[in-house]
Amino acid sequence: MARTLHVAPEQRGAFPTIRDALDAATNGTTIAIAAGEYREALTVQQQHIVFSAEEDNSVTIVSPTPDQPAITAFGAKIELTGVNLRCEESSAARIRGGQAKIIDCEASAGFAAAVTISEGAEVELINTKITGGQYGLIIEESDGVVDRCEIRDIVDDAMILRLGTRAKVRHTTITGCGFRGIYMYQAADSSIDRCEISHTGDVGIAVADQSSPVITASWIHDTQGVGISVGKGCGGVIEGCRVENTASPGIFVDPGARTEIREGDDKAGAKTPVGANASKGNQQDLERVEKLLSELDGMIGLSGVKSEVRALIDEIQVNEWRRSEGLSIGTVSNHLVFAGAPGTGKTTIARIYGQLLKALGILPNGKFKEVARRDLVGQYIGHTAEKAASAFDEARGGVLFIDEAYTLSRSSGGGADFGQEAIDTLVKLMEDHRDEVAVIVAGYTGEMRKFLDANPGLASRFGKTLEFENYTPDQLVQIARHVAKGADYELAENVELALLEWFSQIERDESFGNAREARKLLERMRKAQSTRLRALGRRPDRSDLTTLNLDDLLEAVSEKG
Repeated sequence: MARTLHVAPEQRGAFPTIRDALDAATNGTTIAIAAGEYREALTVQQQHIVFSAEEDNSVTIVSPTPDQPAITAFGAKIELTGVNLRCEESSAARIRGGQAKIIDCEASAGFAAAVTISEGAEVELINTKITGGQYGLIIEESDGVVDRCEIRDIVDDAMILRLGTRAKVRHTTITGCGFRGIYMYQAADSSIDRCEISHTGDVGIAVADQSSPVITASWIHDTQGVGISVGKGCGGVIEGCRVENTASPGIFVDPGARTEIREGDDKAGAKTPVGANASKGNQQDLERVEKLLSELDGMIGLSGVKSEVRALIDEIQVNEWRRSEGLSIGTVSNHLVFAGAPGTGKTTIARIYGQLLKALGILPNGKFKEVARRDLVGQYIGHTAEKAASAFDEARGGVLFIDEAYTLSRSSGGGADFGQEAIDTLVKLMEDHRDEVAVIVAGYTGEMRKFLDANPGLASRFGKTLEFENYTPDQLVQIARHVAKGADYELAENVELALLEWFSQIERDESFGNAREARKLLERMRKAQSTRLRALGRRPDRSDLTTLNLDDLLEAVSEKG
């Protein structure tokens, strides 16, 4: 059975480095990596290894030596999810032969290609961002799929496809490169579909040396050279592309080329959306959707919220089916209001919701950005709009979660207050980029009603309000049991009944933390247990170490009082 090895430098029992976990790995092993920066150069040879960040975009692997990639694979089968790779003078990732799947990652380099693929490899790059580097992505003598990726700020060519490469590039954005956007030579039957290429120092797409690509429904604009250039001896098809503000002619085909240019229909020739918009209806992972819904169902309580989320997902799915049949659909907002007391699962539900939108192809990456008032409100005129826009931009492709959002509409009472400016900025951004970010605002029910009145257009931006009710005493006992089990503790027989009594009589004012209350109580019980075990006069056995008893609960309750 395949193993999962955990890497967490600060956690006992976990591997301190990725290298240590890799040394212990066997075929099919998943290496789950805790958030942090790891200065390592990893090499995988003839193995099947999965590298996965435990939290989205929280893991960065930086090569400690400038001339060695952060990760190199020789004839291996590797998967990377949610990992950032950096190297100064070599490639961030180098794949030679074998298979690789790179999903939701970022790669950057200084004086080399950020990602190089060669020697007959089969590679998929999905929703991955490549920045910096002499070149962005080089695929040589290999098969590749580049889907919903972004390549920007490259010194030379952003993408090179060469020497027998067969690549499918789709829904990808290329911008800000010093020479060509895509350069292909002897690139077999590669294809470029629904991509956007702009701000290149020379040609947008250059086709040379017997290449015969199919280039469809793409938008090439603002290039110093021509939009598309096809050299002598090349073939292929250019169909339904839009070329704007480039050198003349927009599309140049050498008289010795066999390339066919087709107008395409009006829809194909229109400005082609990329990224999140382009993926709608095309990149759904229904198996992942069901897994996430099962995770949602497994949460304690929240029956009303679960039902509302399922209804939202059902509506999105049916709309996608209607869209695929050419039927009209209504406008649906992905922005939500989460109203309720703290500790009722709002953050967890928001994370799952973002991942569901990603799995349904509505959002490109499902990343989760949590902010509060201090992250959005500045201290001087003009600063707030800048901070709010920056936070919004960091959440692009995923969820912007604003906790205690009602504090934005409260005056600080100390002179100028820019909370209202933050609200006004967010209202505009939510409308202009409604297909790129799902904004979720959370807070107490009564306070959130007042917050929605702070701007005339604010309430209309949100599709629905989900009410999070307080947990019942029985549910709080279940949560306590679950938290204890997760930390290798168990509750003695009489403890659960005592917990039920405690949670039934505890005062539930605005400061009541629901699940947080259960976790804090368990933490106090663990401290009480430690004191009790130290006083035994002997080494405790395993049962002693894992059991929290009634004395521990009574001590924890008295400590709170």
